[in-house]
Amino acid sequence: MARQIAGHLQPIGSTRTLDPGMNFGVVKRTVLPGGLRVITESVSGVRSATVGLWVGVGSRDERPPLAGAAHYLEHLLFKATARRDATQIAEEIDAVGGEMNAFTAKEHTCFYAQVLDDDLALAVDLVTDVVFEATCSDADVDLERRVVLEEIAMRDDDPEDLLHETFMETIMPGHPLGRSILGTEHSILEMTPSALRGFYRKYYQPQRMVLAVAGNVEHRDVVRMVKAALRDRLSGSDAPRPPRSGRARFARSVRPVLCKHDTEQAHLMVGVRTPGRHDERRYPLSVLNAVLGGGMSSRLFQEVRERRGLAYQVYSSVTAYADAGHLDVYVGCQPDRLGEVAGVVGEMLTELAEHGVTDAEVTRAKGQLRGGLVLGLEDTASRMFRLGENELYYGHYRSVSDTVARIDAVTAEDVTTLARTLLRRTDGRSAVVVVGPYAHTDDLPDELREVMA
Repeated sequence: MARQIAGHLQPIGSTRTLDPGMNFGVVKRTVLPGGLRVITESVSGVRSATVGLWVGVGSRDERPPLAGAAHYLEHLLFKATARRDATQIAEEIDAVGGEMNAFTAKEHTCFYAQVLDDDLALAVDLVTDVVFEATCSDADVDLERRVVLEEIAMRDDDPEDLLHETFMETIMPGHPLGRSILGTEHSILEMTPSALRGFYRKYYQPQRMVLAVAGNVEHRDVVRMVKAALRDRLSGSDAPRPPRSGRARFARSVRPVLCKHDTEQAHLMVGVRTPGRHDERRYPLSVLNAVLGGGMSSRLFQEVRERRGLAYQVYSSVTAYADAGHLDVYVGCQPDRLGEVAGVVGEMLTELAEHGVTDAEVTRAKGQLRGGLVLGLEDTASRMFRLGENELYYGHYRSVSDTVARIDAVTAEDVTTLARTLLRRTDGRSAVVVVGPYAHTDDLPDELREVMA
């Protein structure tokens, strides 16, 4: 493989081969004038192509009065462009049997389309048109405001969604990462068309963007299509922005937090803050998560569901941002079993902190991670998502083989050391949140207060 240069350091107008395709597809990157990066993976044997335009802006970039702006804007850009209205956008993608959508995250927004390879030029034109040429009229802002408010109401009606939102506020208090991607009812009602257009102009710039394509494509053809679609948008000497970095600071978490909700189940989430994605401990952390609650053989699944029958759904997960992250455990159970469930979760976490993991568990977890990674790349959409995220998050391409090698290098000692660091002394870095039919925190079982104590 050729020596890689990070995307934000690659000269404008140049093209680099990042992976010659010894094991997977050929990966190339071109940096266009204005700083837009075009990265492709040519995959033989498929008839599809997926285009994604990644914008390095998410909810953590919003000031409090603009909470929810990135997500609101994601909706708004589909309403109309200089050449198409919402109906025309939908009709053109439907006419070729394609799919077009978008999503907003804490640190990025992605607009994507999946089509047959013969319709790649249309997909590139549609995605770039929506992102670069949206009109954002006052009428469309007011119309889409109602849709976003409905989405917030739907979130509040769903106990699991409400649990996740409250958990984020609790585990990352006083920080934009802890705020809801949707914003609040108040912030959405108060957001003006001019404020949204200002947010759009500030953040939707080529140097903040990556256009990723995977499928039966040729890199030079994709670059040609992008140039044809954007024309005078590609100008200037701006270099791509480097990957997001820094060090997030948080207030101390408050535990436990209760959201009263008239539900049949009690929903529990317990977690601790973890290092960000630039920390090399993310690989042992992935193994730790797999051992704890990442699969059917995990400790939580076996103890909570298989041996005791306390819950149908139980799992752990890891989320990593540029400078912080969290490891969390979710369980949904009958309200009268919440105390026992919390006690088991606390025991599992204490056991990991004090005694670590076994070699057999690590071997099994690494096999699970390897298989999940490779099997997850069976379609062009998943390959495109991996391309775009890697380029935006790290500024360089990381091959599947390299990622697998880093997972394989993790030892039981690495995981045990990390578990001891994260779980033994929480020092205000933990959170416990419950959504369920309880009137007051005093009604919660005592076992909850022992979790992560």
